[in-house]
Amino acid sequence: MVKFVTFTLLLGLSVPASLHAKLADVSCDDSVRLTQTLTQEMGAERQGMGLRDPETMLEVWVTRRNGDWMIVQNYANGTSCIVAMGDHWETVSVKPDPA
Repeated sequence: MVKFVTFTLLLGLSVPASLHAKLADVSCDDSVRLTQTLTQEMGAERQGMGLRDPETMLEVWVTRRNGDWMIVQNYANGTSCIVAMGDHWETVSVKPDPA
């Protein structure tokens, strides 16, 4: 029973630490620098983009070699932020709508 309690306690303490590490990876930078970092250092490619509002654009970036993905929010003032990230990206092909 003591081993079970110890294991549960250690597991509970490690989960918030891993969540914090993911949040610490989220960062903002000048849009040009962030794009250079994504393309040159991480090997990511922009897969799509769309307007969130008149002054904000969202982009999806994917690193093909390992499936990592990032959602970048670009602001009109020239700043961009990574607002979400994950792994195991899978591209889904869209079939044309038969009209």
